[in-house]
Amino acid sequence: APMLGPDKESIGHLAVLWNQPTDSPGLARELVRIASAQAGTELGRRRAAGEVNESERRLHTLMNHLPGMAYQCRDDDVWTPEFVSGGTQALTGYPVSDFTERRRINLADLYHPDDFPWVADEVARCVTAREPFALIYRMVRADGEIRWVWERGQAVEDDQGNVLRLEGFITDVTEQQQSERVQKAVLQIAKAVTARSGRDFFTQLVNHLTLALEADAGFIATCPGPGKCDWLEMKAVITDGRNRENYGFAVSGLPVEQVLQEGVYIVNEGANALFPCHEQSRETDRAQGYVGWRLDDSNGKPIGVVVIMSRQPLLDTQLALSVLQIFGAGAAGEMERQATEARIRRLAFEDTVTGIPNRVSFMQELEDWAAPGANLGNGLLCILLDLRRFMEINDTRGFNFGDEVLQAVASRCQQQLTGNDFVARLGADEFVLLLSHVAPDAVRQVVGRLFRVMSDPLAIGEDSVSIETSMGASHFPGDASTTQDLFRHASIALHHAKRGQTGFSVFDRNMADDMFRRQAMHARFCQALENDELQLHYQPQFDLASGKLTGAEALCRWHDAEWGWVSPGEFIPLAEERGTIVELGEWVLRTASLQLRQWQDRGIHFPGRLSINVSARQLDDPNLVTRIVEKSSAVAPEKLGLELTESGFMHDPDQAVRITHALTDAGFELSIDDFGTGYSSLSYLRRFAADTLKIDMSFVRDMLNNNHDRAIVDTIIAMARTLGMQTIAEGVETLDHANALLALGCDQAQGYYYGRPVSPDEFASAWLEPRQKSANE
Repeated sequence: APMLGPDKESIGHLAVLWNQPTDSPGLARELVRIASAQAGTELGRRRAAGEVNESERRLHTLMNHLPGMAYQCRDDDVWTPEFVSGGTQALTGYPVSDFTERRRINLADLYHPDDFPWVADEVARCVTAREPFALIYRMVRADGEIRWVWERGQAVEDDQGNVLRLEGFITDVTEQQQSERVQKAVLQIAKAVTARSGRDFFTQLVNHLTLALEADAGFIATCPGPGKCDWLEMKAVITDGRNRENYGFAVSGLPVEQVLQEGVYIVNEGANALFPCHEQSRETDRAQGYVGWRLDDSNGKPIGVVVIMSRQPLLDTQLALSVLQIFGAGAAGEMERQATEARIRRLAFEDTVTGIPNRVSFMQELEDWAAPGANLGNGLLCILLDLRRFMEINDTRGFNFGDEVLQAVASRCQQQLTGNDFVARLGADEFVLLLSHVAPDAVRQVVGRLFRVMSDPLAIGEDSVSIETSMGASHFPGDASTTQDLFRHASIALHHAKRGQTGFSVFDRNMADDMFRRQAMHARFCQALENDELQLHYQPQFDLASGKLTGAEALCRWHDAEWGWVSPGEFIPLAEERGTIVELGEWVLRTASLQLRQWQDRGIHFPGRLSINVSARQLDDPNLVTRIVEKSSAVAPEKLGLELTESGFMHDPDQAVRITHALTDAGFELSIDDFGTGYSSLSYLRRFAADTLKIDMSFVRDMLNNNHDRAIVDTIIAMARTLGMQTIAEGVETLDHANALLALGCDQAQGYYYGRPVSPDEFASAWLEPRQKSANE
């Protein structure tokens, strides 16, 4: 019968032959059909597993593992062998080398003296008639034992019809009666086992094994992992015809330990093994006969056992062993399939670091909650949790420590679950919880409690670490009409919490409106930036003592055709958040440089320097100096002053030190913008190659009425003087502000008192044409 692979292609043939006519040809055909189907499945599995990768190796392996002897020999008087398979020694008792290497044994030496003459005549007749030959005769083994064998062979000819060699196969058929019993048992079990896979397959297999072999008990058990078999888990247990509940057990001291160590374990009588069942068997109820077969995976590692047991001594253990061996291959294949399926499922639905469900599993869980009949109680609460600055932990403590932190966070989240609640890891530092039976008026309380729980330090080995979190929450059906909206609204709330640094936020409709507006604004902003629709306005800067113009600051302005003037307080932070600030910074630098060049070409003198803001994100670029030089090539570097924010410096102080020195070496003047609002270290401040500190308007605005702010301004000015740096105050709105700053020793100022930001033409007209004007004018 043909052996068919999984995709129904023919991968070989299987044949069963007898040394005498069979009385059951129908049974034989059915047996061959079933066996070939199982053999095809097993060969297909082995091919898929990569055990055999090329046809020559496949043939060699098959030939050397077949029970029996495959051969090629010369067509001479003694049939001198040229090749014999690995099964030759088991069949004849002679090592393979006696036939091929040492040339001590010819095939003719194997025949019983009384049978050789007629065998030789029959072979000669078939060769002459160009027919295959099939013979049953007696063979004399090396130890003198006589065995009946069946041989099938044929002559191999060249293109001219000359006989090149004979080839064939010889197998032992002495145990004909035994083979018939095995065939009947296999046929009986194969017909009865209808389950193709899953738990039913093992239950049916064990049940019918015990019936066919007249055993009192049987079981199939699996190891926790390939080669890790100190403990076994029952897959199916049958005792006295009844299915028993599965359980796990340690193998030490039990007969199954011998099965695992030796591969096969047979005790005809005196096994004295307890019968398997969930409860402890009675000491008097023990098996005397015991046959066990180890199940191995495609790599040869043990993955389980199949065992049958009998209260009475076993009369024919070889029959039982043969049947177990045949069906063990199918059981092992099914175990591997289930293990592979479970492994694939874990990879698809489980986070590999924390062991909790992943994003795919979470989305499936959302669908399940949306199904009719889902028990939500008062409602379903979705909480998104984000770990702030988690990458800093990876960078400073290493990824292994970071993984342990994630595992600890996952564990703490799991501790907050009850009933059907659910937790998953969505990404690098983001988790989600689904909590059922949460009433709308309890949402804020539940989220607040979780926020406090997550604020407690995490124990990581002998160390501990505090994790700051941002949380966003949404309630179904209170905040969303579908579970998909529930997740989306929780994401909006999380974004709101992260942007506002509020710890946690519970969704409301205003957040969604704000999110949509911000998305639309960023899209329109990107379009305006690409189409060169932005504008630069210029605000003058003056020397406080002399009142002379010392320069200006270039400030970006955006007029949208639909929305009108959009506040820089909206689109600048949005550009920072979305990363567009880098492109905007380069546009400002290029446009401002071209404007200076245009004034210069028109003969308009611009005194001092034009200040341009550099964002914190731009400082992350190690090639920033090259890019600034390239974008500002229209004017000399000394005409430009670059304003870098204090927070931008302190993101990576060492890199900032290198960049500032490189910029001053290139000829640019540098200011530290918004000084006093960040957390800069004085040790780094001395190292920065900046020449000016810019006092933030938040201190200047209230310095006349707030002694605390006035003291801060005084301290900044004194600090700058000590470090040999200039100071410029922004937000100067009145003459009193200007006089107070002058009295404290501040050098320069800008603000509405001196002039608002205006267009290039207005700025040139007001301050540069027809002559330079002073602040007093």
